Amino acid sequence: MSIETTKALTFDVFGTVVDWRSSIIREGNRLNREKALNVDWVEFADAWRGMYQPSLARVRDGERPWANLDQLHRESLEELIPRFGLDSLTPTERENLNRVWHRLDPWPDTVDGLTRLKIKFILATHSNGNVALMVNMARRARLPWDAILGAETARCYKPLRRSYLKTAEFLGLSPQECMMVAAHNKDLVAARECGFRTAFVRRPTEYGPNQTEDLEPSSEWDVVADNLVDLAAKLGC
Repeated sequence: MSIETTKALTFDVFGTVVDWRSSIIREGNRLNREKALNVDWVEFADAWRGMYQPSLARVRDGERPWANLDQLHRESLEELIPRFGLDSLTPTERENLNRVWHRLDPWPDTVDGLTRLKIKFILATHSNGNVALMVNMARRARLPWDAILGAETARCYKPLRRSYLKTAEFLGLSPQECMMVAAHNKDLVAARECGFRTAFVRRPTEYGPNQTEDLEPSSEWDVVADNLVDLAAKLGC
């Protein structure tokens, strides 16, 4: 099948659709003001995100039973609390901080780009985020998804094949009728191996001004775009 047969776009969300790093820093700086803290939230955001893949790997590799991303994020947060001097946070404040992942801000082009893409394609998340997290994020940021799919519905984390194949199955489509949209080359490698079309979206500041990975496509993906508005234009929307 050619790219013209694509019926659905499935999206990586953290980094591709929303700016997780700046959002965590924003909320952390608010905590500094409200609680008279002196936390380096830039370092904190990078450390928290740095625990993301290792925690997913323990589930993927069968080292521990299934746990959704809210639970994994909370466990990582509890490890970081003493390191960053956040012991004064109450249980309620800790839970609210953990739910910052539900309140991530979209990139400036995101809503416009998704709105245009929705005219022509089914739009679905294909994220490691759990359903409640994705729903709350979408409602706050006005992300116009048609379906919330990914790790929790497939009961496995990317880049396992089941994650991609179950997403296509839930949409009633073949993998060849789906296009994975991501700012991460490894995500697209896994998707292409499952038969998905691929679209690389540049997010050169996802990890801040000194980002070194995923600045450019690492392969000949079906589409390469500077942002989601550019993707919409290249897909005829």
